[in-house]
Amino acid sequence: MAKEKYTQYSFLLDRTARRVKQYAQGKFKELNFEVTVDQWLVLRNLDQHEQLNQRELAELVFKDHPTLTRIIDLLCKKGLTVRNPHPKDRRSFIISLTPAGQEKVSELKPQIAAIRVKAWENLTDADFEHFKKTLNTIYDNLSL
Repeated sequence: MAKEKYTQYSFLLDRTARRVKQYAQGKFKELNFEVTVDQWLVLRNLDQHEQLNQRELAELVFKDHPTLTRIIDLLCKKGLTVRNPHPKDRRSFIISLTPAGQEKVSELKPQIAAIRVKAWENLTDADFEHFKKTLNTIYDNLSL
């Protein structure tokens, strides 16, 4: 495949990812969720894993450490998460949801699921399977 095609497909992938995030962020704002898409990703992962240290959480949400620290700071100020000292590593913290954070996740989950459906309109089951295979191949090609 010519280099131009790789560039074109990379551009399409990046453009689509940005559009999905922009659309979701617009809906979050319109519906007054009081969290951003990035904050939601942190909340959702904490809901799924209960307690995580910042390194684990950063890997799950694909954020660098400084960016994740800022997100957690904001979520702590909103009373949705809490940092507790790591029982075995004094330099590390365990991040978990507060009761208010658990309530926020329960409140937003169905609304966010409905927002995500918009991106998948007009796609067939075959489209989904091909898309999944393609994305997994790209991901595997770039495994570290």
